[in-house]
Amino acid sequence: MPDRSSRAKMDPAALGAALDFMRVLWALDHGLQRRSKRMEVELGVTGMQRVILRLIGRYPDIAAGRLAELVHVHPSTLTGVLKRLTERGFIRRERDPADARVSRFALLPPGEEIDATQAGTVEAAVRRALSRIEPATIDAARSVIAAIAEELARSDR
Repeated sequence: MPDRSSRAKMDPAALGAALDFMRVLWALDHGLQRRSKRMEVELGVTGMQRVILRLIGRYPDIAAGRLAELVHVHPSTLTGVLKRLTERGFIRRERDPADARVSRFALLPPGEEIDATQAGTVEAAVRRALSRIEPATIDAARSVIAAIAEELARSDR
């Protein structure tokens, strides 16, 4: 087992680009999970549920399939989230009059309240972090994360 002095000498760069980047991604994932759990206690919705509410607020009467595309999840994954938000009175679900197979969603007043909430949210933390970073760096980070997400999706096939 390494002693304290050898731990202090560990150089993350010695891990190589992939492992060092994954280490940072795990820290991000852990932070997202922690904040999401805190949001559920304080606001009554998880981070993912709030993102869904925010998108429905931006795109009233959005179709479930389009919503799934925006958050990069399979529609079946989103079904449970939408059902819980509907049952809890945050959103309303209606059938598309032109195509009964399509469900459309809009915010109800409790959903509008969560949509407007900023304090204590994942989005607020991301906004604060991004405010300290140059736009070109943000674009580069988005490209890297998108490439990794695309590769992971490709690996699932």
